Amino acid sequence: MSNRTKDLQLSVIKQIELRASKYPDVVSLAQGIPSFDTPDCIKRRVENALKRGVVAKYSLSPGLPELRELIEVSLARENMFYDWQKEVLVTAGSIEGITAAILAITDPGDEVIIPEPTYTSYRETIVLAGCKPVFVPLDEEGGWSFDIEKFKRAITEKTKAIFYCNPNNPTGTIYTKDQLLELAKLAEEHDLFLISDEVYKDFLFDGAGGGKLFSLAELPELRKRVIRIFSFSKAYAMTGWRVAYLHSDESVVREILKVHDCLVTCAPVVSQYAAMGALEMGDEDIRYFVKNFQKRRDLICDRLDRLKDTFSYIKPNSAYYVFPKFDDGAGDSWKFTLKLLDELQIAAVPGVAFGPNGEGHIRLSFGRTEEDINLAFDRLDKYFL
Repeated sequence: MSNRTKDLQLSVIKQIELRASKYPDVVSLAQGIPSFDTPDCIKRRVENALKRGVVAKYSLSPGLPELRELIEVSLARENMFYDWQKEVLVTAGSIEGITAAILAITDPGDEVIIPEPTYTSYRETIVLAGCKPVFVPLDEEGGWSFDIEKFKRAITEKTKAIFYCNPNNPTGTIYTKDQLLELAKLAEEHDLFLISDEVYKDFLFDGAGGGKLFSLAELPELRKRVIRIFSFSKAYAMTGWRVAYLHSDESVVREILKVHDCLVTCAPVVSQYAAMGALEMGDEDIRYFVKNFQKRRDLICDRLDRLKDTFSYIKPNSAYYVFPKFDDGAGDSWKFTLKLLDELQIAAVPGVAFGPNGEGHIRLSFGRTEEDINLAFDRLDKYFL
């Protein structure tokens, strides 16, 4: 087998879901799939495109011009100004965009810093590119915040980029503007790229961040340094459609486009029309999703509070995950997760999957229904209380 794949592993989240599929009565709070169906307004947009016969052929490799224009307009509303013709690239989901970006900006042997715990597949994309992931632990006592001094110590002459998700998966943390500006200062001092995955930007609870996520992509002086990625998967309940986009300076996107063309030619055209429907008509649906996810966040936290002798946690203010620490005397998150699955038929994700700093925790998704959350915790109550 290829040396390129020998150090890769299937996402731990997918491993858990495969194992969970063997249990007919499993309750899964593992994979980050929203329980909602894709909104009707998006479906109607696709149905119209199908009737017109415009989805059967490739689009331009960067994406449909109409979609990229809509993306430019939506970015401008969020104080980000990018040229749809040269600086916006529609991708086959965020992970394809991430992979293309890393392949475009790195050489084998480069290092990419990841603040962790963070999304499991980041490590694999970096390894696939022949690079070394360098984990920098977040400060749990500080609410899973950046520790800039640890970033400074992690930078070497081989460091090429810092790659983070904001809001964070799995902790539900939102990094403050001051934290991000400190990170940007480091990137400028050491000539680094900043890859910002902002897939959960629309899920802000209790007025977090003043109701709007700050992004370093808003700063014109950083446009050649920041690669920002957004997916339609979570915000619009479109995980199966596989469509996302990235944007950066023309000089950066031009190189990423070459890799994107090698990987997928273009994002699925039918999904690009779905993305157009999302941007044109999906705002009300996002508000509905956020309202319900916040209710589920409160529910799962209330249920965790009943199990305070077993779990402790930091209340998430974004995304739809909670990342509780468990107390079983061992702290082995794989062992604890498999016990939940094999003995209680509850699927969760071991914290160590998100980086060494995640050990001793599990990730639970409240993207699932209230019924699923209650059923899972009824089983946990019966076991631990």
